[in-house]
Amino acid sequence: MKPGLPKGTRDFLPEQMVRREYIFNTIRKVFRNYGYAPIETPAMERLDTLTGKYGEEGDQLLFKVLNNGDFLRKADEEALAKKDSQGLIPSISKRGLRYDLTVPFARFVVMNQNELSFPFKRYQIQPVWRADRPQKGRYQEFYQCDADVVGSDSLMYEAEFLHIYDSVFTQFNLPVEIRVNNRKILAGMAETIGAKDQFLEITIAIDKWDKIGAEGVKGQLEQFGLTGAQIVQLIDLLKTQDLARLSAKMKSKTGQKGIAELSEVFAMADLDQIQNEVRFVPMLARGLNYYTGCIFEVAAKGVEMGSIGGGGRYADLTAVFGMKDMPGVGISFGAERIYDVMEELKLFPAQLSAAVELLFVVFDDASHRKAIEYARGLRGKGVRLDVYPEPAKMKKQMKYADQRNIPYVALIGSEELEQGALTLKHMKSGEQKRVDFRAFREQLQESDYPLRQWFEQDAN
Repeated sequence: MKPGLPKGTRDFLPEQMVRREYIFNTIRKVFRNYGYAPIETPAMERLDTLTGKYGEEGDQLLFKVLNNGDFLRKADEEALAKKDSQGLIPSISKRGLRYDLTVPFARFVVMNQNELSFPFKRYQIQPVWRADRPQKGRYQEFYQCDADVVGSDSLMYEAEFLHIYDSVFTQFNLPVEIRVNNRKILAGMAETIGAKDQFLEITIAIDKWDKIGAEGVKGQLEQFGLTGAQIVQLIDLLKTQDLARLSAKMKSKTGQKGIAELSEVFAMADLDQIQNEVRFVPMLARGLNYYTGCIFEVAAKGVEMGSIGGGGRYADLTAVFGMKDMPGVGISFGAERIYDVMEELKLFPAQLSAAVELLFVVFDDASHRKAIEYARGLRGKGVRLDVYPEPAKMKKQMKYADQRNIPYVALIGSEELEQGALTLKHMKSGEQKRVDFRAFREQLQESDYPLRQWFEQDAN
C-alpha cells in the first residue's frame, strides 16, 4: 500500500516540532501571565452541541463521525433512498469533530459550573477540524490557541486581549495589525439604512470584503435584496474609519452603544503602550453568529496571509446549553498560519533548530560508559543531549551529529578519562575546549540553552 495522508493534514519533523513548541510555549506563558488557567475538552462533541452555532456555512464544514458498528441499521430509509445526505445524517451520526474551541468551552462551563469561580479565565491549546478546501495557510486539521473569560461584562477584558496579542507578537518579532470592530456597530449600520432584518446577510457579505472587494460586496448585497440607495449608504458607513465621524452618521442607539464601547476599550487599553498597530476597521465582521460585541482580527505585516488571530465578545453563548446570563469574550491565535508566516519571514530564533544540544562521541567501551555517566549529570543542568549508542568511526559519529543539526559534541579519549575531563567541540566553528567535568557542570546555569550560554560567557 502506498502511504499517504488525508488532505489538509500534515506530518511534522523534529525541527518543525521544536519551532511549533516555541510558538505554543510563548503563547502559553503570556496567557498564564494574565491569569488564565488551562483546560482541555474532547476532540469529539455531540453534533447537537456543534450544529447551529457557526452559521450555515460553518455547519457545512463540520466533520461528522459515523455511529459505531452497523451505522446503516438505524438509517432513515426514506432519506437513504432519496440520497438526501442532510436528512440522513441525524440517523447515522451523533458526533462530530470540534470546529473550534469556543463552543465546546461554553458546553464545558455549563457542565462544570459548580466547580468554577466566575469570572472564569481559561486558555486552551488543542487541534480543531474543518472540512475546508486546503490552500496556503488553511488546513483541515489545525491548532487553535484560545483564551476566554466568562461571567463578566467588563470591557477591561477586551483591552486586556489587545495587550495579550501585542505581547505575543512582539516576542515573536512579528509586526502585526490588530483590527477591531464591534458587532453592535454593524447592527447599527443595518438599522441606519433600514435593513435591520437583513443584518445576518449583510455581515455575511461584509465578511468577504478582503476576498472580493467593495464591488463584490455590492453584488452580494444586491442579491440579498438591498436597494441601490441602501448599498451606497452602507458602503459610505463602512469606509468611515473615524469613530467620531461615524457617530455623527449613525442613526441607531445600538450602533451608538457599539461606538461608545469601542471608544472605552481603546481608552482602557492605553494604545500608546501597545507596540503593534491597533486599528478600527468598520468592515470587519467575523462571520460567526455568536459574536455580539467587540470583535478582533490580527493580520501579519510584510507577508500575504489570511488572519493569524481573531475573536470577540459573545453575550450569552451558554444559554443554548441551559445556562443564561453568562457573557464572555475570547481570542484565538492561529498557530499554523503563525508558523508559516514566521517561516517565510525567517523569524524563528536560530538555536531552535537543535532539538539536541550536545552529542557524546565515544571511542571504546570505557569512554561509552563514562559518557553515559556524564550525560546523567548534565541532564540535571538542563542540557538536551544524546550519547552515540556504540563505539564507531569518528567520521560516522560526526556525520550523525551534523545531520541532526547538533551544535556541540563532547569527546572522551584516554587523556580525558584519566583527568576526569571532556573536550567540547563547536561543530560550526571547529573550536575545541578541554574542561574539567565537575567544574564545567557547576558553572552551567539552568536555562533553555545552557551550553550555548556557557560558550558565550567563556568567550567573553
